[in-house]
Amino acid sequence: MKKTCTWPGNDLLMHQYHDDEWGVPVHDDKKHIEFIILDTFQAGLSWKTILHKRENFRKAFADFDVKKISTFDEENIQHLLQDAGIIRNQLKIRATVSNAIAFMAIQKEYGTFDDYIWQFVNGKTIHTMHADQINIPATSNESDAMSKALYKRGFKFVGSTICYAYMQAAGMVNDHLVTCFRYQQVKKW
Repeated sequence: MKKTCTWPGNDLLMHQYHDDEWGVPVHDDKKHIEFIILDTFQAGLSWKTILHKRENFRKAFADFDVKKISTFDEENIQHLLQDAGIIRNQLKIRATVSNAIAFMAIQKEYGTFDDYIWQFVNGKTIHTMHADQINIPATSNESDAMSKALYKRGFKFVGSTICYAYMQAAGMVNDHLVTCFRYQQVKKW
């Protein structure tokens, strides 16, 4: 049996996410906005909860089309507040719309959001060397800087802990345990 990180527990969907996505470097703006949206809704909740609602979020937020999300009006917001398939938190729903607008402003300035966001890790993945899940931090100097910069650009729900979770998901940080079979695989990217 292959060794893996312990956080997926015995949940099949969590294991699939861990084995196929978590920590893989993302350079696609559509995937970036997806992770930003999902991490916004994760604030105060478990990743398992969000992951199990991921397809509902995809439908609710126009297949994570940032241009469409940026045009959501009050009618769209009220409709989303009635959608039992997602987390019906008004602040997070409104933040998703304003984050889409801020995301597009960065795209306009930098060409892609990807070019902007990877500057926080100097354009390459930080490979940590953790042997135990307990030693993995919730924040870093890089996530602190990212959080401050995103807040200044009008993003909401982008505290350092959320930014660090996003960095892990988007492969900006490889926090697979060194004993996990994915650690070396992800390190090759």
